Amino acid sequence: MNVLVFDIETIPDLDGGRRLYDLHGLDDKDTASALFNLRRQENGSEFLRLHLHRVVAISVVLRSTQGIKVWSLGDEDADEKELIERFYDGIERFTPQIVSWNGGGFDLPVLNYRALKHGVVARRFWETGNEDTSFRFNNYLSRFHQRHLDLMEQLAMFNNRANAPLDQIATLLGFPGKMGMSGAKVFDAFQDGDLKGIRDYCETDVLNTWLVFLRFQLMRGEIDATGYQAELDLLRDHLRQEGHPHFTAFLEAWESVDS
Repeated sequence: MNVLVFDIETIPDLDGGRRLYDLHGLDDKDTASALFNLRRQENGSEFLRLHLHRVVAISVVLRSTQGIKVWSLGDEDADEKELIERFYDGIERFTPQIVSWNGGGFDLPVLNYRALKHGVVARRFWETGNEDTSFRFNNYLSRFHQRHLDLMEQLAMFNNRANAPLDQIATLLGFPGKMGMSGAKVFDAFQDGDLKGIRDYCETDVLNTWLVFLRFQLMRGEIDATGYQAELDLLRDHLRQEGHPHFTAFLEAWESVDS
């Protein structure tokens, strides 16, 4: 089965916030401030409810029989609807196993709400066996099935108190962890017009997820030590061949930990 590791980056849905809270007439900065203040009053945190997140980047690692590829969906000028369509179209066409870190708690609910908003068709994703019986006991929706593997939930044994940040787990395992940005800085970067920086950051996050997934596969006996090392070498070779500055920085950070 093809494996698609994914990660998203989001900013506040300012237009949606204006509509829900009657904030018409405020500019973007004041609208964002109002949304954060309202949320802080609600539960003490500025982290918005998931339906008020707007997707600005979706990055993936695809491991198939053809090799491995790392990229962000769409071009930098692609709108949110196109990004989401591309994600669900990939599931429609290839039915991969999708892998995430907290995808069940964040990424997929956000994508589902935004797909609903834009009228994106995602028939294969919502299949539960009515048309394809192989989905009856293994689909993308069930928390305990494997077509979507949320690494964070699996490792925590579905115990929220045991959840851990990707950055810390990746770093503990000897991988680079967060590089150059964090989710809290994405909105600032977007306001500064640095969409490329956001996409690059998202790609390094998804690389960390892929590496943690490989270690998970080794731990549960899905690959042996030789196969694990071969996958690491394959990724290193791909990043070198692509030669993007953020890939080179990721490799250098990875090698500095190994040395």
